[in-house]
Amino acid sequence: MKPCFVLVFLLFSLVSLMYQTSDACSCALSHPQDAYCSSDIVIRAKVVGKKLLGDGPFGTLRYTVKQMKMYKGFDKIQHVQYVYTHDSESMCGVKFDINKYQYLITGRVHEGKLYTGLCNFNERWERLSLAQKKGINHRYQLGCNCRIKPCHYLPCFVTSKNECLWTDMLSYFGYPGYQSRNYACIQQKEGYCSWYRGMSTRDKLTINTTDP
Repeated sequence: MKPCFVLVFLLFSLVSLMYQTSDACSCALSHPQDAYCSSDIVIRAKVVGKKLLGDGPFGTLRYTVKQMKMYKGFDKIQHVQYVYTHDSESMCGVKFDINKYQYLITGRVHEGKLYTGLCNFNERWERLSLAQKKGINHRYQLGCNCRIKPCHYLPCFVTSKNECLWTDMLSYFGYPGYQSRNYACIQQKEGYCSWYRGMSTRDKLTINTTDP
């Protein structure tokens, strides 16, 4: 292979890689509680159909859902029938399986429609931990005035009483980690926030000083 051809090939490969990287969907990691608190709508639903709508350069997917339960958003939409997302995953569009699973779906409301994407927290219901399910049911809302502060590198500290230090990125090298699956950041009567884990018996909230 001639050197000039090799150089051209390598340059082409590099440009292609840079294009693919810039074209991909990129989302910051977030704790499920943050996802809950920042969403207009949080539901558990089964996806029963989909239709491609050609109202954009990449199109929009409209999923038909059978809502099982609404956890947040009663003041926005009384009952969710459709969920909208981009058709392209590079534009952060979500792909749901049809007539297979129940999903936790979160998103924002625009002009009376629920929109979601890869940067929202969408997960098959059976994959959620028990603590996450309890958080979605009632615990996460107790901490929406708290701030979950990500810790990517040591040292890191809380700087105000309403912060909980999120260290999953350190201990598990990626999401989801132990805190994400087992803890909620709850505001106390004294006004400060701290990590809490629910006990399996009696569903009581308790604090453990050895826990994060």
